[in-house]
Amino acid sequence: MENIVKRTERGWAGHYILADRCRFRRNTLLEYDDIKIVVSSVGLLKLEDEFETIGYNRYFETMSFHADKNDKRYHDIDVEKQVYFDSDWSINEIDADDKANDMHEVVVTEITNGLLSGNKYLGGNDV
Repeated sequence: MENIVKRTERGWAGHYILADRCRFRRNTLLEYDDIKIVVSSVGLLKLEDEFETIGYNRYFETMSFHADKNDKRYHDIDVEKQVYFDSDWSINEIDADDKANDMHEVVVTEITNGLLSGNKYLGGNDV
């Protein structure tokens, strides 16, 4: 078993139906053995002339999912296979893109360390 988690930063949103209207988008693919997990952060949803929340009481959020096993090229998310983590996942401030970057990095680190320690991130929707 290799001792390295491969990390790939990608230039598109990983989740959220209105992500194309979000000014903040991050998408990180983590690969370890045969496990592929996408960490996705979105925020600063701009509708008309105002920033809108992207859920209850938040302007930024980070989520993670196993990659779709049928997607052999891009390894985009499987929305039915959410990966849960302990780190903070939402921010209720508009001017917080720096905090959102930090939040994304903390989640990437948590999941990376979990993979290295043997966590396969199987949950209620086992892969």
